[in-house]
Amino acid sequence: MRTKASELLELDLPIFAFSHCRDVVAAVSRAGGMGVLGALAFTPEQLEIELSWIDEHVGGKPYGVDVVMPASYAGAGEIDPEHLETDLQKMIPETHRQYVEEVLDRYHVPELPADEGERSGLLGWTHEGARPQVDIALSHPIKLLANALGPPPKDIVDLAHEHGVKVAALVGKPAQAQRQVNQGVDIIVAQGHEAGGHTGEISTMVLVPQVIEAVAPTPVLAAGGIGSGRQMAAAMALGADGVWTGSIWLTVAESDMTPPVMDKLLAANSSDTVRSRSLTGKPARMLRTEWTEAWESADSPGTLPMPLQYMLTADATRRINKYQVKELLGMPVGQIVGEMNQVRPAKDVIFDMVEEFIAVTEGLGGLVAESTDSV
Repeated sequence: MRTKASELLELDLPIFAFSHCRDVVAAVSRAGGMGVLGALAFTPEQLEIELSWIDEHVGGKPYGVDVVMPASYAGAGEIDPEHLETDLQKMIPETHRQYVEEVLDRYHVPELPADEGERSGLLGWTHEGARPQVDIALSHPIKLLANALGPPPKDIVDLAHEHGVKVAALVGKPAQAQRQVNQGVDIIVAQGHEAGGHTGEISTMVLVPQVIEAVAPTPVLAAGGIGSGRQMAAAMALGADGVWTGSIWLTVAESDMTPPVMDKLLAANSSDTVRSRSLTGKPARMLRTEWTEAWESADSPGTLPMPLQYMLTADATRRINKYQVKELLGMPVGQIVGEMNQVRPAKDVIFDMVEEFIAVTEGLGGLVAESTDSV
């Protein structure tokens, strides 16, 4: 399957799979697509371990890394990087900290054991946090560096290109895509409203052709609501050079989802997701839970801007996940969750997508032929 994107990255298939799980990344790349590891949750030391493992298990196939360097966030350019986390913590109101504890108490969520200690709640939500991740990523044989929530800094784009690495960026509006291309980005991911995680207001069907027109001839990948061959065919019919997928890999056999979260994903339908600021402070689509509802309730103090909201709730999220508190357990996921109803190996998902894509496109060709004959 040859497109501008697959040729640019020397892929067998223009199917990109975003995942925080190294096993999924390696499995998709081995199957002919491109696995892209989300680096956000890893410290530089942890990311080094994850990428070294992928290097050993990807069989020489191409893979990528995704970082988050938002265009705007609280304290950007105003705080000394050496004191960034400490100063950001001071910006979190005590009323918000109290509200988090009230919600946790309501669902009887225990404290973390003392020996687990505190962890950073900042992660890679800032340019300062993401730059060490970029350095680690570029020290490995990756083929793609992707960025979300704004244009990557020009020096990062140039650095990637110096390493022979292509740069991709996720957008939700045509104007954002134009800014990305002006920054030197090689591939645009047009992510529609249906997608999981941070997403905008425009649906995939409307967004993709608008972005393609705005940035041609730059390759564009379609994202949001894509998990099958027929959806991939629709994306390619819109002019996309490939598809960027994420949610569907949460329920593959290689996924690292815990059984309670896996059960919730498999049971959910497409209306069980919601765009909420409760995780990061920016709108992100995820499973609707008592946690997301709490932040929309009348007694909520309201969410904080990125990265303060994540810093505020990071410890709470760890507690919820550790004790698997069913009512509060959630996961960023798109509306495609309604079609994620069984656990299969990643390679089977890839092969089924390709087979259905072929069947659908052949069927469309036949439709045109039949129409011509009838005339």
